[in-house]
Amino acid sequence: MELELLKQQLKQLIVTECDKEDDISAEEILDDEPLFGRKSRINLDSLDALQLSQVFKKKFGIKIEGSKETRKHFQSINSISDFIMSEQ
Repeated sequence: MELELLKQQLKQLIVTECDKEDDISAEEILDDEPLFGRKSRINLDSLDALQLSQVFKKKFGIKIEGSKETRKHFQSINSISDFIMSEQ
């Protein structure tokens, strides 16, 4: 899978699956900006992380186990796409 296409898909999934359509568009999400925490414009929370891990498992066949693993891989679009690419 092409990396840029994957990043666009991830951004769109985040916006739609986490009900962020009213807050931000997929095009506005930067590849290296934080997705969680006080410094995040996207402002995802732990329930969003759980939802996304299920969606990513179904769509990309990856499994992320444990909260430490989730935090590590869900920091940004870049970290999620790197993980998915390494698992393919």
